[in-house]
Amino acid sequence: MDSMAREHLEADWAPYKEVRAFSLSKKYTFATSCRLLMSIQNPTHVARLSHPFSLVTAGIMSLPINFPGTAFNKAIQGGKNIREELLSIIRRRKKEIMENEDMAAKDLLSRMLLTKDENGRAMKETEIGNTIMGKLIASQDTTSTAIAFVVNYLAEYPHIYEQVLKEQMEISRSKGPDELLNWEDIQKMRYSWMVACETMRLSPPARGSFREAVTDFTYSGYTIPKGWKTHWTVYSTHKDARYFPDPEKFDPSRFQGSGPAPFTFVPFGGGPRMCPGKEYARVQILVFMHNVVTKFRWKKANPSEKIIYSPNTTPASDLPIRIEPHTQAKDSM
Repeated sequence: MDSMAREHLEADWAPYKEVRAFSLSKKYTFATSCRLLMSIQNPTHVARLSHPFSLVTAGIMSLPINFPGTAFNKAIQGGKNIREELLSIIRRRKKEIMENEDMAAKDLLSRMLLTKDENGRAMKETEIGNTIMGKLIASQDTTSTAIAFVVNYLAEYPHIYEQVLKEQMEISRSKGPDELLNWEDIQKMRYSWMVACETMRLSPPARGSFREAVTDFTYSGYTIPKGWKTHWTVYSTHKDARYFPDPEKFDPSRFQGSGPAPFTFVPFGGGPRMCPGKEYARVQILVFMHNVVTKFRWKKANPSEKIIYSPNTTPASDLPIRIEPHTQAKDSM
């Protein structure tokens, strides 16, 4: 993952003086997922998957109106295109495995093709395709939003950027020029993760989720019957002054020590249905933070940019930032 972050910044950030951080964060997380899930590295192939995928993510929370031109209709068409492409990828990989029986499971796709159930049956191609598609959606959209807003808040709070830079430079100096990050390095990024958590508190990538009541219960004087669908909201929980004093203030120190009370900080949900990708997201966010702060300083090109909630958190102008490599950075930055 470290090498992928380096490649992304070198190709999509370093050649430019201004970049659009929100779109680039999506490009980065999608390319990373394609490589880790299916070993797809060719940029042309990734782009061929990326366009229909963007239609799907844009239409997931849209009104279910299936007319040509609506976000819902585009999402349906995009989903069909992705499934066709995934089936083609699955069949090519299956052929490779059949031609080389000793082929190791190098990624999730190969592992699913090689795994048999207790009756010796392999997964169906459609099952594998749907699983890969679900993983792509789960691993891309929310993580990319978290990364983009880390970039946003580090631009807004230079003193916090400096503390993150100090922590990451200590890690960088302990390694050789081409030595990649390891698990021990990730565990040292305590302050950086506090910053990422405060970012997700103030600008949660997902607004909430639905749950079904498994029994009758009373909440604030209202009886919720068993079987009713309920919606829990991340945003209002994270802004509750009972748990987060001065809730509009960006303050990473909230996450020092034991941090917030249980079930008050819920960007990944909580309990037995907590997001299983939490650790994947943590590593991807921290690896990106390490690489971007040790390479660049930046300022927001549009300091008054509005944030849209429709329903996910989105910068209205795609978060344009002006970047400068550390070797050329001025003290005024």
